[in-house]
Amino acid sequence: MTIAVTAVTGHLGAEIAKTLSGMDTGEPIIGLARTPEKAKSMNIEVRAGDYNHREQLEQSLSGVDTILLVSGMAAPEDRIGQHRNVINAAKAAGVKKIVFTSIQGTEKGTAFSPIVQSNRQTEADIRASGLAWAIGRNGIYIEPDVEYIGTYKAQGEIANCADDGKCGYTTRPELAYAYACMLTNRKHEGQTYNLHGELLTQTQLAQYLNRTFGTGLEYRSMSVAEYREERVAELGEFMGTVIAGIYEGIRNGALDQASDYHAVTGRPHQSWNGYFRSLET
Repeated sequence: MTIAVTAVTGHLGAEIAKTLSGMDTGEPIIGLARTPEKAKSMNIEVRAGDYNHREQLEQSLSGVDTILLVSGMAAPEDRIGQHRNVINAAKAAGVKKIVFTSIQGTEKGTAFSPIVQSNRQTEADIRASGLAWAIGRNGIYIEPDVEYIGTYKAQGEIANCADDGKCGYTTRPELAYAYACMLTNRKHEGQTYNLHGELLTQTQLAQYLNRTFGTGLEYRSMSVAEYREERVAELGEFMGTVIAGIYEGIRNGALDQASDYHAVTGRPHQSWNGYFRSLET
């Protein structure tokens, strides 16, 4: 069974391809990338895979049995069509199964909701495709908070609009293992899973960061409007609005969901004690 992983030069796509290769199940792994030259260091075959070019995708999926579709990064109005290009190319090329990396979140009421809506449309398109399918809805990556520790330290705080809402955080390696299981085990076909670890508040996140990095961070809650203004000023209109919408969703309980991680992988998600201890070594 040949497995193709899209967006293989991105953080998640690369991690999934690496995990599949490390499992040594015997299935050939093919990466798809908009710019294959960026994947020269990967020890797998990499083919052209631009979500905007259906014919190219169809050619690159020749001989593929199962495809992992990593959700695109385009604006919501564009990504539905891009994802459909992948789905239709997969059908035309004779692919039998598609696994999609979707997202958690609310479809109404936040600035992140249009992105959630676009992913829900892709989920519907996949269910209607006639292919075998499995869908994961990812929690929030915790790595960006770790990578942001220098800024947090300089500011002495974590400040956003999540308030005391709980968030299902996860890591890319944990997601990669879950998707590798979904790609290689037929029992997951026809299922939609929430994929994340233990729920955390922003105060709890600050406590983990303090223990790991010796900081004295405190959490400060901001209004949604205040936080959006700050994020837009730093990141630009589109990304700043999206980030503010994610944290508004946390505030409103959209990321406070039960996790299906154990059902997918047969083991618990890595604990946050374990994860943060690993950063100390």
